[in-house]
Amino acid sequence: MNELYNTNSQSPFPLGGAGGRPSIGILGAAGYTGGELIRLLLNHPEAEIVFANSESNAGNRVADIHEGLVGDTELEFTASMPFDKVDVLFLCFGHGKSEAFLKEHPVPDHVKIIDMAQDFRVKKNNQQPTVDSQSSIVNGQWVYGLPEVHREDIRHANYLANPGCFATCIQLAMLPALKAGVISGDIHVNGITGSTGAGQKPSATTHFSWRSDNISVYKTFTHQHLLEINQTVHELQPGYDGRILFIPQRGCFARGIFVTAYAKCTTPIEQVRAIYADYYKDAAFTHVVSTSPDLKQVVNTNKAVVYVERYDDQLLMISCIDNLLKGAVGQAVQNMNLMFGLDEKAGLNLKASAF
Repeated sequence: MNELYNTNSQSPFPLGGAGGRPSIGILGAAGYTGGELIRLLLNHPEAEIVFANSESNAGNRVADIHEGLVGDTELEFTASMPFDKVDVLFLCFGHGKSEAFLKEHPVPDHVKIIDMAQDFRVKKNNQQPTVDSQSSIVNGQWVYGLPEVHREDIRHANYLANPGCFATCIQLAMLPALKAGVISGDIHVNGITGSTGAGQKPSATTHFSWRSDNISVYKTFTHQHLLEINQTVHELQPGYDGRILFIPQRGCFARGIFVTAYAKCTTPIEQVRAIYADYYKDAAFTHVVSTSPDLKQVVNTNKAVVYVERYDDQLLMISCIDNLLKGAVGQAVQNMNLMFGLDEKAGLNLKASAF
């Protein structure tokens, strides 16, 4: 069996340019995001996995590592990286590895790149970061891939920086209020995330005995996602002078993010709700609800659920997502669909794990 491709395919290297189906390579395919990405793409009606790269697992069956895929695929991990055989490359590395990898490994001009890490999310000196053209062909501008802000830019992107999970959830709570200018001053944010947000590599704070029946705070006011959040805040409202005061928490559950935020607001709540409904009216996966949501409405889906309420002069903004899907690979597949002119929802019609 050829280890480079899914043996269910009619052709080992089906190029999307010829057949209309994007051919996909995945780097860092053995981690949580790699496994979730493979799960989605195996059931995507318009995409084909060409290779799933993991040097440490080369030759192993994907379903032996991502055991939830048993019976779904005979795909094997490979150490090879046939970039010339794909249309799009997903980078599922840890933070800081994508830029170094692209400097060392030339990728053909025709290949679109979707990076899951934070390496290219934040502009440097008001310019979107690039990779040195002397060491890589990737010298074009990177688009920040939050569809609720940059949908048209994403459609024309060659290189896309997929947003962070907390950053996605927090921004979706605030985007309409920021754009309409109905909040002011410091924005206080509390967010709780599941253990999969810490990645697959074991650590003291992901150990079951420590995480079970426990909750803790980390990176108070300093979380790395604040950089991209503030970037969007000042894009929507250049003169905004309030701070994002974010307290992240580790939750006693596997997946999902639940965010509550509040800021000063004097606009009537009926008007605020109309602003939110209008802003998200064309959003494929973000839904404004009329009652306070719960996490089980979104877990195992690419949905974001948003709710607003006013208390005196404070606007409460609540949002929740699945950190591995809308907060990571679900949004990445959504972005791939936009980049290739496919149905934005293709491969993402998933049922919530409500019970």
